[in-house]
Amino acid sequence: MTQDLFWLTLTILLTALMWVPYVLNRIAAWGLMEAMANPAPDTPPVPAWAVRAKLAHQNAIENLAVFAALVFAVHIAGAGSPLTATASMVYFFARAGHFLIYSLGVPVLRTLLFAVGFAAQMALVLRLLGIV
Repeated sequence: MTQDLFWLTLTILLTALMWVPYVLNRIAAWGLMEAMANPAPDTPPVPAWAVRAKLAHQNAIENLAVFAALVFAVHIAGAGSPLTATASMVYFFARAGHFLIYSLGVPVLRTLLFAVGFAAQMALVLRLLGIV
């Protein structure tokens, strides 16, 4: 397995587990049966951090589609390099940090981590285009 695919696999695992904190919060706050039921108008609100965690998870899913496509394109094109391996690793840590910081409600750092992940994606694009 290439480093690019390794970091993609870890990113997929991370994204697949991001639902756990906010769902556990719902179970703790509402009880298991209420958490599994369809939301009702009188369902108690969840804490702000849980709302942000859900939004961060949605954002991670949206960006995973782009990242995965780029990593697969690099792999298929045989364009893997130390740059693409580093970019893939940076993307993973940027997304992990983004989820944590977004959930904690730190606005500026959240945006910076998103930008780092985007820059990592653009490094893969530049490699695919043969610019780097």
